[in-house]
Amino acid sequence: MSFKEHIRVIHDYPQPGIRFKDITTLLQNGPVYKEAIDELKQLVSKWEIDVIAGPEARGFVIGAPLAYALGVGFIPIRKSGKLPGETIEADYALEYGKDKLAMHKDAIKPGQKVLIADDLLATGGTIQTSINLIHQLGGDIVGAAFLIELSYLDGRSKLDELDVVSLMQF
Repeated sequence: MSFKEHIRVIHDYPQPGIRFKDITTLLQNGPVYKEAIDELKQLVSKWEIDVIAGPEARGFVIGAPLAYALGVGFIPIRKSGKLPGETIEADYALEYGKDKLAMHKDAIKPGQKVLIADDLLATGGTIQTSINLIHQLGGDIVGAAFLIELSYLDGRSKLDELDVVSLMQF
């Protein structure tokens, strides 16, 4: 299936010069959404995975159903101030701004094999920050899975130590 035809591109959002890849058009089409998750499952099924971690918020809509499909747990990586328990935090740069991510201190047991899942690989900043948080907790990252990869931003080069899969590239 050509998943690209189910992605809406919005020009100059959230600021001039950005061509935002809107996944909501894919998500609202149940059969296409299911096929995307099923295809990601096939791409990562050869890896030994204990849990999937997904950064807020669109990482939840990819990571949680993928975790369900694989029969493993899901760990949310949230924006600062959104988790109720004891957390660790790290700053990161977005392709058009800055933010802070957090995880519960007890989210990952040392040695657990973690797959990071998100909707989009752009500059790699969000994923690098997720990697740092997971490593702080003793997790072993087995790879990263994305719905979309913006290859012109070369985020994959910052993840050269990881196996990376994506369903579509722009």
